[in-house]
Amino acid sequence: MFGVINKIFDPNQKRLDKLKPVLGKINELEDSYKNKSDEELLANANDLKNRIRDDLKSLNIKDENYPQQEKDTLNKYVTEAFALVRETFARTLNERSFDEQLMVGLMLHEGNAAEQKTGEGKTHAAVHPMLLNALTGRGAHLVTVNDYLARRDAEWMGIVYSKLGLSIGCINTNSVSYIFDPEKAEELKPEDGNWRKFAFGHGDLLREVSRREAYAADVTYGTNNEFGFDYLRDNMVHSLDQLVQVNANGEVGVHHFAIVDEVDSILIDEARTPLIISSPAEESNELYVKFAGLVKRLNSEDYELDEKGKNAFLNDLGVKKIEKWLGTDNVYENFEYAHHLEQALKAQYAYERDVDYLVQNDEVKIVDEFTGRVMEGRRYSEGLHQALEAKEEVAIQKESKTVATITFQNYFRLYEKLSGMSATIMTEAEEFFKIYSLESVSVPTHKQVARIDHPDRIYKNQRAKWKAIVDEIEELNKTGQPVLVGTTSVEFNELVSQLLKRRNVPHEILNAKNHEREAEIVSQAGQKGSVTVATNMAGRGTDIKLGDGVKEMGGLFVIGTERHEARRIDNQLRGRSGRQGDPGASRFYVGLDDNLMRIFGGDRIAGLMTRFNLPDDMPIENSMISRSIESAQQKVEGHNFDIRKHLVEYDDVINKQREIIYKRRRRLLELGDPRFDTGEFNLETEIIKKAEQYAEDVEAFTNDLNAKKAILPKLNFDELLKYVFLTTIDHLWMEHIDALDELRAGIGLRGYGQREPLVEFKNEGYRMFEQLISSIDYEIVNRFHKIRIQTPESVRLQDSNVLEKTTAQQKEVGQFESGTTTSNSSQSPAPNPQPATRNPQQNVQPVVKSDAEQIGRNDPCPCGSGKKYKKCHGAPGAEPLKL
Repeated sequence: MFGVINKIFDPNQKRLDKLKPVLGKINELEDSYKNKSDEELLANANDLKNRIRDDLKSLNIKDENYPQQEKDTLNKYVTEAFALVRETFARTLNERSFDEQLMVGLMLHEGNAAEQKTGEGKTHAAVHPMLLNALTGRGAHLVTVNDYLARRDAEWMGIVYSKLGLSIGCINTNSVSYIFDPEKAEELKPEDGNWRKFAFGHGDLLREVSRREAYAADVTYGTNNEFGFDYLRDNMVHSLDQLVQVNANGEVGVHHFAIVDEVDSILIDEARTPLIISSPAEESNELYVKFAGLVKRLNSEDYELDEKGKNAFLNDLGVKKIEKWLGTDNVYENFEYAHHLEQALKAQYAYERDVDYLVQNDEVKIVDEFTGRVMEGRRYSEGLHQALEAKEEVAIQKESKTVATITFQNYFRLYEKLSGMSATIMTEAEEFFKIYSLESVSVPTHKQVARIDHPDRIYKNQRAKWKAIVDEIEELNKTGQPVLVGTTSVEFNELVSQLLKRRNVPHEILNAKNHEREAEIVSQAGQKGSVTVATNMAGRGTDIKLGDGVKEMGGLFVIGTERHEARRIDNQLRGRSGRQGDPGASRFYVGLDDNLMRIFGGDRIAGLMTRFNLPDDMPIENSMISRSIESAQQKVEGHNFDIRKHLVEYDDVINKQREIIYKRRRRLLELGDPRFDTGEFNLETEIIKKAEQYAEDVEAFTNDLNAKKAILPKLNFDELLKYVFLTTIDHLWMEHIDALDELRAGIGLRGYGQREPLVEFKNEGYRMFEQLISSIDYEIVNRFHKIRIQTPESVRLQDSNVLEKTTAQQKEVGQFESGTTTSNSSQSPAPNPQPATRNPQQNVQPVVKSDAEQIGRNDPCPCGSGKKYKKCHGAPGAEPLKL
């Protein structure tokens, strides 16, 4: 009875019920589409595209309500589009779309986060809304977690898209880009037409193209990092031709529609790490090595370790030791010392090798705590990475300077319509709604889940736990039942492997060190007698198929070696077993001294076990302990949510400023382009306005501008103005980002003065941004005024002056050598050097020079304050120097 009542009032069920009428209409079209030829289906797709685009032409794309109006328009064609895709799937890949997959597709089209259990065909389901939204010509992006999945899905689903006349792009790291090639697909098509055994993901069906061409495709697959970095890079270019995020309609920088695969991984797990494009800054100094050596000499009683916050702090005893070794009375008076000490402590005691990072090829590489994969190209900021390099005694790379940055939250909120899918969404429903305005809905499985999830086995300590794990693996292996063992780090991964070797249990190991064998190892993990020990990297985008006779043995048995800090990571590991109605089983082993339990109260339960004199190797299954584990996970989830919420609240301040700066840059790039330039914005008028405010002698500045304008052809003059505007904005914006980072690092201290740090950051950030705008305007005037144009006449005059000076110097040398004071030298002057020949038709050299060297950031400020320029008049928002 209560089950019926819950179903009536369940909001999730209500949302699913609303889809049933649409689902019924799609099913009604199925028979009519079955009777059509391939050519007729293609014609239907083209006709659908034309009708959609004709309807959209009547709308004003600049209207703030346009996204909703477009969505309403597409809703009229949703049944036709989904029925077309379903029939095309059946013909090309011999896979008919289940009703549950169509429901997921409908939820994604509406802009929701859809939960679909592992093995239910999310990749398949996403094609339906992707095609519908791609027919607008405004771009449809499918975001994946790694390059391999982007290539695999672009090839695999490309067979379906191309049959309906759509182009498919794919972007990978290092600016490598592809487009699906239908001719290659036809050439490599299996003789029996069955693609099931084809190895997608190796690029066999793709053709390498430019980045811009990949984005101009109707549908583009790629990773979250690459979409975000391309956005940042597009806002650093100096020409429209260099932009890559341009859709099929020629719209620049439009973020139309995106489906994020494994949405919880990308929008939740990775949201704590912002995307940063940086350039090398100053050389890393020896202080990293010095402080790495000092902190290694400390004892455990010298510092406090904050495991939750991954930080370490000196206590009074530790401070005294460090000050004694350094020969200083107060280490914190020297900011540079304090900074290096803080990073060295954190690196030495809060970050573990083979857990948080690896050392490969003389490099420190970050390991993703959620996937177990190496995060290539990522580096910790604020000197932490250099501190780790000093700790591990590898080459210390240069510190970096942030050029552009954005958080994933603010990047993905750029999309007019965003949706996502994963097997584990509902535990994060609150965050999806609060941060991304995404409603979460769980779609039922096509087949009943047959996996048996056994209760946790809990041990007093890790030693007993590891022994019990290996005992169970050995017993299961004797029966031939395949086993997948999930570990949370490379360290524990290798520990299990060592224990199994001692028992002579054959097994495969998969972690960040041998990730290139992932596809091969995972493909064999469901075979009879296999034992696979893997980090979390085996948890996403992989399909473990059962071998012959394995179903009869009970399917794949999944063993979790400890509970992860997030419940959904545990659920993902479980989800490797029991896919699509297959049998399977799972069990987690917990030690009360595991990190999660130790940090969040497992010692209390261990104390009870000791009081009752329970042996270490006796497993317990107790509802109180199970609740304690779940409570600990909820605490960590809440803690991590607070961190991400905190991050996005602060980044929202920067984001508003970033949008203003990027809009200014884009307007500059569009000048002179008939597609965008309306003629309302004129750089010459703009710079004169700025000169009236910032130049001491406006008349002299205007005369200088007119003189340059008279020398240069109009096109060159306009380009010169654009160059000055862009380079000035870029330089000062980069300095402003650094200044905001410094402000943010110390703003928390204002809480001690009973001030709200976030409010203070908003107010201070706004003031700094106002000063930045003023500094940009001043610096534009200053830089333009200093530029000198080289003309052929000025070059000849310069050459003539050099010649006269050289001749005079030669005469002086001759007089000195002959020992006379007369004008007759005993040596003949050298032949006159010939000036370089110039094209007489070339009126102007395309080279501009400054009459003064650009003041360096570390040079003394010309105002005479004695401070460095970057800390004085060169600081973002500082009072500008008068010309």
